[in-house]
Amino acid sequence: MATLKGIYILAVLVSRDETVKVGSLGTVTFAKGLYAYVGSAQNGLEKRLRRHLRKALKRKFWHIDYFLAVNSVNVVKVFFKEAEKPEECATAHVLAQFGLPVMGFGCSDCNCKSHLFHFSSIDLLETTCLKLGFAPVYLSCQ
Repeated sequence: MATLKGIYILAVLVSRDETVKVGSLGTVTFAKGLYAYVGSAQNGLEKRLRRHLRKALKRKFWHIDYFLAVNSVNVVKVFFKEAEKPEECATAHVLAQFGLPVMGFGCSDCNCKSHLFHFSSIDLLETTCLKLGFAPVYLSCQ
């Protein structure tokens, strides 16, 4: 899997309301619930996902790093699709039709409103991902 390139969606559960300093974006309040984050892994999916899933200290670079560093914020599912980077933004536009955008999150290198969306249910997110051609990703614990 280390050579896979494409785009991914992280299903992220926030177990309680949180206010987080998200780098250059500033302070953001996240309501308890489910979020979907769309990102790109053009240089190796496994390495990127392991970075996102690691709670240990790491240099925070992307907005998602600040969000995932919070103890009450956890990735619960991952979806992946082999695709070119431009499809990342097309996917974000579709997710915006089903979830509420966290304005400015994860989109400092494009013109999207957001790459993070608050969803009402995991079922809605899974259905949306599958309709877009994404597949669940399973990682070993090693």
